[in-house]
Amino acid sequence: MVNKEAAQVRLNPMNRRNGNEMNIPEFVSPKAAQIAQAFHRTFPDYHPTPLVGLPKLAAKLGIRQLLVKDESHRFGLNAFKVLGASYAMACYLCDRLKLPIEEADFAYLRSEEVKRQLGELTFVTATDGNHGRAVAWAAAQLGQRAVVYLPKGSASQRVEAIRQTGAHAHVINGSYDEAVRLSDQMARERGWQVIQDTAWEGYTDIPAWIMQGYTTMAAEAIQQIAEQFPEEAPTHLFLQAGVGSMAAAVLGHGVARNPSKYPFTIIVEPHAADCFYRSAAGDGRALPAMGDLRTIMAGLACGEPSPLAWEILRDYADAFASCPDSVAADGMRSLGLPVGDDQPIVSGESGAVGVGLLAALMQQEEWEDFRKTAKLDETSVVLCFSTEGDTDRESYERIVRHDAKIKGKA
Repeated sequence: MVNKEAAQVRLNPMNRRNGNEMNIPEFVSPKAAQIAQAFHRTFPDYHPTPLVGLPKLAAKLGIRQLLVKDESHRFGLNAFKVLGASYAMACYLCDRLKLPIEEADFAYLRSEEVKRQLGELTFVTATDGNHGRAVAWAAAQLGQRAVVYLPKGSASQRVEAIRQTGAHAHVINGSYDEAVRLSDQMARERGWQVIQDTAWEGYTDIPAWIMQGYTTMAAEAIQQIAEQFPEEAPTHLFLQAGVGSMAAAVLGHGVARNPSKYPFTIIVEPHAADCFYRSAAGDGRALPAMGDLRTIMAGLACGEPSPLAWEILRDYADAFASCPDSVAADGMRSLGLPVGDDQPIVSGESGAVGVGLLAALMQQEEWEDFRKTAKLDETSVVLCFSTEGDTDRESYERIVRHDAKIKGKA
C-alpha cells in the first residue's frame, strides 16, 4: 500500500550503468539533437530558454548547486512541449514531400507551395493540456488544422488556451489514456494524422520524432552549463514522467553523449499515475498505473508508459519515485518564493515536482540511507527541468501566492 502522504523511491534493478551493452536509439543521439535544434532555430522567435542557478536554495538543501532549466519561456507557450510537436509535424510534412528534414525550414513548410502539394491537413492529439496546445499552435503556425481531446476534469484555462490557437478542443468523459485511443480512432475514421507523444504497435515514427524534438532542450542545457557553470557539471538529474517521452529523451541524450559518465538519474511521477515506478518493480515489462489518475500534476496524469520511453528509462535510469501532490506544491513554492536573492521561477505543478522531491530527500531523516546510496550530499550538482509555468493560473495562485500571504511574504 502506497503512503499517500509520503514520497516512495526505489532503485532500478535493471539499470545497465557501466554495462557492456549500451544501446541508445539514434533519435536521441547528439547528431539527431543537432538536426532537431537546427530546425527549431529556423523559427523566427526561437531562443534557448534560461538555465538558472539557485545557490541559496542549494545551500539550504545541503547540496553544492541546483540548476533549473526554465521552460516557461518556450515560444511564449509557457511549456516545453512545442519542441516535440513542431519537430514531429515538420518531419511528417517532409516525409510526405520526400524531402530530408535537414533541407527544410519553418518558412518553407508553412508556404503556399507546400499547401498546394499536400492540401489542408488535420492533426489530432490527446492531451492533459501542454502537448495539445503545442500541437494546436504548431498546426496553426504551419497553416494546418488541429483537433484536441482532453480528459475529464481538464482545467478551463488549458482548454481555452488550445481554442485560442484556432483548434477544436473537446473534453471527454474519460481519462487521458482513453483520449489517446479516441484520437487514434477519429484519425482512422476521418483521415486525420495523429501527433501523439506516446507509442503503440504500428505507431512509433512520430513519437520518436517528438522525442528527438525534446533533445533540443537537453542540448541547450548542456551548452549553457558549459558557458555559465563550467565548474558545476551535474552529478544528479531529476526528470518527471507522464508517458515518459521527455525524461527518456533527456536521459537518453545524456547517455549517448557520455555512456561512461552520466548523472545519477531519478524519474519522478505522481502517486496517482506512477506507471514507471510500478514497472521498475516488475520483470522488465511496462505496467500501467492503477486508479483514476487524479492529481494536481495534470501534465503527468498518464497511466500507460510509452514503450519507446520505457526501453530507455528501464535501462539507464538509476531510481524511480512516486510522489504525493504535496511534493509538487512544495516544489512550486520553493521556486516561486526564492531563498535570499535567488531568481524566482514560476513553475507549475508538473514542472516543480523534481525540485519538491529533491527537497524532501535532502531534508527528511528517513532518506539518509538513500542519500548515501545516491551520493546526494554537499558535493552534488542537481539539474532539474521546470517543464511548465503557470499553465493553470488559478491553481498556481492558490498554491503559491496564498501560501506567500499566509507566511507574510507577499
